[in-house]
Amino acid sequence: MEKLTADDIDKPGESKYNYIGECMRKYDFVLFDLDGTLSASAEGVRMSIEHALKALSLPCPDLSDYTLYVGPPLQDTFRELCNVPERLVQSAMVMYRDFYDDVGIRNNALYDGIIEVLDKLRADGCRIAICTSKNEPVAERVAESLGLIGHIDAICGSTLDGFRRAKKDIIPYALSTLGCADKSRAVMVGDTHFDATGAVETGLDFIGVTYGYGTRESMEAVGGKVFVDTALEIYDCIITA
Repeated sequence: MEKLTADDIDKPGESKYNYIGECMRKYDFVLFDLDGTLSASAEGVRMSIEHALKALSLPCPDLSDYTLYVGPPLQDTFRELCNVPERLVQSAMVMYRDFYDDVGIRNNALYDGIIEVLDKLRADGCRIAICTSKNEPVAERVAESLGLIGHIDAICGSTLDGFRRAKKDIIPYALSTLGCADKSRAVMVGDTHFDATGAVETGLDFIGVTYGYGTRESMEAVGGKVFVDTALEIYDCIITA
């Protein structure tokens, strides 16, 4: 680790680290993916996909591998994994969301240590946003149901019109929402190659969590280099004693 000098402390904007009390903060802005990073949500997602396909009298593919559909934009899942005809994609998304809002959302729980990490980061001066491919109003309802409101600064998700869809679209929006003008002071935390790819495409550092739905290998394949096995380890990648 680079040694912090007196000049660095006097001019934090010119240093790789910001000095906070007896610690050094590598990042001022932290973007967290939602599904598989903050919460275990796959079962509710699976149930909602199955419901939408059944309502449209469409066959359902094997959904036992959560990595296939937790992470990518929902419309891509219906088009590419479920082979939903284009004329029915929007209907499938509406049916999914209606069911998820009522049933799927209840099959969701925070991973151990998440609230502690969020609160410690904010206490140390970090600004935090949820950065998810979920439709933003849905992400807001999920965050509220999980008790995340008050522990984060912003919730940034996709739009129904497709203007913001993939992580490469949502990350700049999240940074702008948090007031981040220097991408070197920001990091994306996620559990899939979709998160890692979005970080690489937008020039952000990336921290991959191995407890979610993706694999370390898939994240490494698109440029991921830093990984943690538990939520509590995320803090140590951002704040250095």
